[in-house]
Parts: sequence; C-alpha cells; structure tokens
Amino acid sequence: MSLLKKLIKENSFDNILATTEVSGVVRGLEGSIVETDGFPASVGSVCEIDSLDAYKTSAEVIGFRNNKNLVALHNTDTKLKVGSRVRLVDEGVNIGVGEALLGRVIDGMGKPLDGKKLEKFRDYWPLNGKAVNPLERKKIESKFDVGVRTINSIITIGKGQRIGIIAGSGVGKSVLLQMMSKYSESDIVVVGLIGERAREVKIMVDSLLSHDKKNKIIIVAVPADRSPLLRMRGANRCTAIAEYFRAKGKNVLLIMDSLTRVAHAKREIGLALGEQPTSKGYPPSVISMIPALIERAGSGNILEGNITAFYTVLADADDHNDPVVDSARAILDGHIVLSREQAQLGIYPAIDIQNSISRVMDDIVSVEHKQLSRELKRLVSVYKESRDLVLMGGYSKGQDKSIDKAHEMWPKIVDFMKQDNTENDTFDGSLQKLKVLLEKAG
Repeated sequence: MSLLKKLIKENSFDNILATTEVSGVVRGLEGSIVETDGFPASVGSVCEIDSLDAYKTSAEVIGFRNNKNLVALHNTDTKLKVGSRVRLVDEGVNIGVGEALLGRVIDGMGKPLDGKKLEKFRDYWPLNGKAVNPLERKKIESKFDVGVRTINSIITIGKGQRIGIIAGSGVGKSVLLQMMSKYSESDIVVVGLIGERAREVKIMVDSLLSHDKKNKIIIVAVPADRSPLLRMRGANRCTAIAEYFRAKGKNVLLIMDSLTRVAHAKREIGLALGEQPTSKGYPPSVISMIPALIERAGSGNILEGNITAFYTVLADADDHNDPVVDSARAILDGHIVLSREQAQLGIYPAIDIQNSISRVMDDIVSVEHKQLSRELKRLVSVYKESRDLVLMGGYSKGQDKSIDKAHEMWPKIVDFMKQDNTENDTFDGSLQKLKVLLEKAG
C-alpha cells in the first residue's frame, strides 16, 4: 500500500498535506466553477491553482460530480487553461483565533486588511463551529445594555439573545449598528461586514476603530465584489471567532451586516451546483443555512459566556414577506423593524415600536418596566391609528381621552425616541427617562 493510500485509510489529513503534495489538474471551467481531477479533498478545502499570468489563485472545493472535484474560484478574473495544476493547501476546517485579533480588520480568509502584520495564533477553532447541547445552554436571565434608549426601554435585549434588524435600504441600519458596537456593555465585539459596499465598509471600520479605546472590536470585512465563497467564509469566520471568545467566558456582541447578503452568496453557490430555486429564487440550501448559522450564537453552558447577536435583514422594496426575512424571523429571539416613514420624518434611530418585539423581555425586566413599555406602545398605536382621522377634521377634541392624550404626548414621544449617534444612553438612564415621560402624561 502506498503512503498516500495508507494516510487516507488512517484519516490523517494533516499528515497527507505535510508528507506529500495532493493535487490534480483543471479539466473544465464553467463560469467560476472549475472541474478538476478527483484528488482527495473535503468540501470547504482550500486549493491553489496556477494561472497563465504567473500568479496563483485561491479556490475552494464545493462539491463532487462524476468522480471529479468542483472547485469555485475566489477571484473570477483568473486566467486558467486546461491542465493548470491544482494543489490542496488547507483542509479549511480550523481557523486561527486569539487575542491577537482584537482591534484588527481581517478578510474572509483571515488575512489582515489594516496593513499590519498578524501574529501567529496558538489557538484554533472549527470554521463551522461546535455543536452545543441545547439542554446545557444557560437560560437568558440578565439584561444587555446596548446604549440605545428605545431598545433598552421598550425592546429590552437579554445577554445571549439573537435579534434581527429588519429594514429596507437607507433607513439607518448601519448607524444603529455603529451605536450598539460603540456603547454596548460587551467584553468583545465581533462585526461581520458581509457583502456590503466597499465605501460603507470603509466608513464603518473608521468609525468603529476610532472609538475603540478598549481595543475590543474585531472586524471581518468581505465587500460585495468578492466571490460568494469568500462572503460565506467571512460569515462563518466571524461567528467562529465569537464562539471562541464565548468559550473563554466572555460576553460577546456579534453583529452581522447583513444576513441577506450571506443568503445571496449561498444562493449563488447553490444555483452553480444545480439546485432548484424553489422559494422566490432561493434554493433549499439557503433556507437551511439560516437557522444553522443563527443557532451557533446565543448562550453557552454554565462555564462559558454569551453571544448576543444582531443580524441585519434587508427587506427589498420594504417587503417583509421575503423568504430570508420569514426564515430569520422564525428562528430569531425577536426582531427590530426600522420604519421608512419615521426615517422620512427625521426620527433616528427609526425604530418601529409597534412591529418590533423582544421575546425574552418579559422574563428579564420588572413588572413596572413591562407596564411602562406597554403603555408607551399603546400611546403610539392610538396616535397612528387616529392620525388621519384628526388631520381630516373628522375628530373633535374631548370625544376620546385616549386619542387626546396620544396626540398631546406625540411630540414628547418623538423627542424620547430620537437619539444622536454620538449619544450613549445606559439601561438605567433609558428606563428613568421612560418613567419621567409617562409620569408627565398622567
């Protein structure tokens, strides 16, 4: 038996890479999918391909067909020919993690984007995470201060909760994420900028790092022009980094902007592999990927910390019935809806109090807090339902005390909801302002 066959039989992949070159050659190319010889490699393995311009390009194994490997290019402008050598570089299972990542900006492959050298890692963590026994997860019992007044007081978040931020484009998602990254009470902040515009990535990175006095923010940035494989790898990498610090007992804030772009990347990969677009253009692998990614966040066991996660979900054309929106909303522990109407009125953050919900709020706040929150929601609801009637002159003051009170309070409620992105409001401060607001209402 040859050495290669012996190592394969012993399932010693690391030994294979260390002892011999595992490679094949290009047999075909369709779009960004390369068909190669069937050399031994698992899905997710990273390869290196010789190109005509004397550069080597990276690629990733995404499947197998007719005893051949299907390899997706990380750079679509690579010049290849039939017979180009394809070498296995890394099994792609584990990634380097550690405190060397704090204050750094890396890409989907873990390479630094900030121009600084990255120290060698001592610890490693599975890129696709470790399964957590649901019965060993801690119960969410404590509040998580995000520094945003409306969220702290009306949609209270718990440590270890997973929340979706659902909105159309241009209503202030990025600014809200910046505020939470800067002002939250977390030990570590992991921000995944996946599939966003390069200009927006630059603005977000500059804003976060300029405020990172405690050196606790880690940014994984994979802009929209990168391949879908890199975008998926970036999403898994930032989640894996958060899992590592949770295992170290840290209180981690994970922000992924955006889950929709991750779904788009997965859709591109699925369609390239021949999956059928069964749900508004999305193949089944996308719908199964969303809960698999989200469930990796949350509370750890009794000896671990927590991952409090915020996922932005883009509602194209403000369609909240999109398959990605529906799937995310079903698996998350609550959602915050941003209103275009409020944004147009200059109310930032444009949080739609009526349609936003935290599924754990009732378990972690006092009875008084719950009553105050419900009262404010009721006033907002009464105001919006009666606004058109009042404006058309179909209502006379004094006919309904609730309508009178809601319209009298509306300017004060707007002032309460507004918060400049340079303003940090603690949980206790937010609750106190809510009490004062409603005491004035009588």
